[in-house]
Amino acid sequence: MLAADKLQLQSTFKQQATALKEKEFNLHHNNFMTIGTQAAVLAGLDVTMFIEFQPPPNEEWGASFVLIPRTLKFLYYVSITSAFCANILVVAQTTILSVFGASLALRGPDGSMVTATDGLYHERYMVFRVFGYGLVLTIGSVVMVVWLHLHWEASLVCCLISLYTIMLMRQTHTRLVKKFDFDESQTVDFKDIFEGPAAIQAVPMRFLNGLGMSGNNRASKSTAIRDRNYDRKSSEATGDEEQAELIRRQRMTNGIECV
Repeated sequence: MLAADKLQLQSTFKQQATALKEKEFNLHHNNFMTIGTQAAVLAGLDVTMFIEFQPPPNEEWGASFVLIPRTLKFLYYVSITSAFCANILVVAQTTILSVFGASLALRGPDGSMVTATDGLYHERYMVFRVFGYGLVLTIGSVVMVVWLHLHWEASLVCCLISLYTIMLMRQTHTRLVKKFDFDESQTVDFKDIFEGPAAIQAVPMRFLNGLGMSGNNRASKSTAIRDRNYDRKSSEATGDEEQAELIRRQRMTNGIECV
């Protein structure tokens, strides 16, 4: 009885610890879905910029400066294509991580919630970095396109605004990382719980055999009990029939003696 109560307590404790780990899993999962959505929007913008942009002919720059528009077009198409590929890569990564991570956490073997959560945590660095590359390349392509479409006065102003935006994004990223940075060694970890009181993998068969709870023992005991009940009922029915036959014979004997 005590062993069964201990097993039930460990199971309850592990279930509660898994529910706490699920909160961290949902946090990473929601972050990936947010990044994936923004990357999909940027990928659509990149495709539009690639297809809809119609650069003017190189002859408008004059025969002496024909190399300048060719260089700008080359840099523009390289940057916008790289931005599109980076954003598509983020969409693919977040989709795969969300699908396979959730599948592993819910349908995997014992301890899969911890494995899936840690996997999402480690993969977030790669996803965030590629998303940053796609965002910077998208703004960088604007620096090239303004020189191809506008006059030099407007091109200079728009180029400075785009470059300032890139610098501001970098400064904002550095400032926010420092503000929300924390020591990874002080992170709330559930390893001590899963390796301690909740360290239960499965119910041992010898334990079930000792309690008489294994499938074979239950089936054999049920069959034995059913056979004993059947034998007892059969013996009782036979005894009743023999007693009734004895009484009938006694009555017949008494009737003959009276005659």
